Amino acid sequence: MMNGMNGIDSTENAAGAATLTVTTWSLEQTSPDDLVPARMPDDASGIRIERAGVPSPEFSRFLYTAAGGDVTWTDRLPWTYAQWAEFLGRPGVETWVAHVHGTPAGFIELDGSQTQRAGTVEISYFGLLPAFRGRGLGGHLLSQGTARAWDMGERVQGRTPTRRVWVHTCSKDGEHAMGNYQRRGFRLFATETGEEPLLRTPGPWPGAHA
Repeated sequence: MMNGMNGIDSTENAAGAATLTVTTWSLEQTSPDDLVPARMPDDASGIRIERAGVPSPEFSRFLYTAAGGDVTWTDRLPWTYAQWAEFLGRPGVETWVAHVHGTPAGFIELDGSQTQRAGTVEISYFGLLPAFRGRGLGGHLLSQGTARAWDMGERVQGRTPTRRVWVHTCSKDGEHAMGNYQRRGFRLFATETGEEPLLRTPGPWPGAHA
């Protein structure tokens, strides 16, 4: 999931509320050999990717709102502190953060918890802060995050080896999102289209994208 809203047709439902037609694509890899890594950035780029090893609802909510505020990420906005803490504390949930010269630039969240089938890891969220898009950072972050999904079974004692990594993206995401996944070796396995309420982009703060 990442980046702007493109080519979305809005309508009204029977109650007169505005809706939009959203297509969701689900993609997967079924072998670590499927991963096609992006080019490694040079040292001058200042790019560093590391795991947020201490679960922090405050930090994760910051990443969620900063990366998703202009693309209508709203499902977690009502979450309480306790809900964030419970989710982040689940074994198999990992947040990997990209930094550029020390500044958080984006993140990829892996969900290999018991909510997934054994041996399955979902890329539950993946996004960049708006100022860091269009620099080639997304391909590198996706490559590194997908590799960490594949080696999660090796890194976490007693965990089932990863046999499948999957993700979904939709027509609300940026125009380059699908291509990024496919270039990294993800294959489409399902497509769904439906109506969703037409919501204002919340932004990381009121009026941020006015």
